[in-house]
Amino acid sequence: MRVLVVTVVALAVLFVTADRVAVHFADKEALQLAKEKYGYANTTDGHMSVAIQGFPFVTQAIGGDFRHVTLDAEHFYIDTADNRRGGYLYVARLRIDLRGVSVTSLTARSAEANLATGTLTLSYKDLSGVVTRLARGGGPVQVSQAPGSEGQAARLRVSGTVGGAPLTSTGTLLAQGSELTLTVPGAPGAGCEWKMSLPVGLGFTAARATADGIEISLVGHQVILGSSRFDA
Repeated sequence: MRVLVVTVVALAVLFVTADRVAVHFADKEALQLAKEKYGYANTTDGHMSVAIQGFPFVTQAIGGDFRHVTLDAEHFYIDTADNRRGGYLYVARLRIDLRGVSVTSLTARSAEANLATGTLTLSYKDLSGVVTRLARGGGPVQVSQAPGSEGQAARLRVSGTVGGAPLTSTGTLLAQGSELTLTVPGAPGAGCEWKMSLPVGLGFTAARATADGIEISLVGHQVILGSSRFDA
């Protein structure tokens, strides 16, 4: 009986070890695909990770169905829709939670998630930097929290010097679909639009100004990951 117990325990340890090794390599492969497809690792000091949750991994992999997959990316940048000089905006953090992920094509390296939720965070420091660069002709411009965020529009307090004149106004950051649109009354040159690279079916649903920055919510159903029929 003692030998049997020891054997069972040893086999269990080997199974768990093999399972964790397999999920480690799967995480690395999924991370590489996400980097290639969505560009969330385009800075030298950025960080990105993909984690396949749940145990055991092997049985999920055999069936091609994964209960929960997370994607985290920090400090990457997005550019304006018109590639305006100085219009790049750093994203402090992006987290996406994918539930009910099914592999739809091994050759096309694609999958579909029943539900995806997430949060994108922008810091006031990075928003201040982009407004200062785009406003031009003045001193530094500071962006901070303003009350009254509603729905998909976060309100921002903008103050500084633009074109040699002092500016104090309330701007908005609208998060809609996969686009972020900044409007700054009194500094039209600072207004711009960024388009995020997101999985098909995932989009922005709400934006609010907090004490630490702008928090933007993402939600999607039947979200397509990787290659899809919508790709050119």
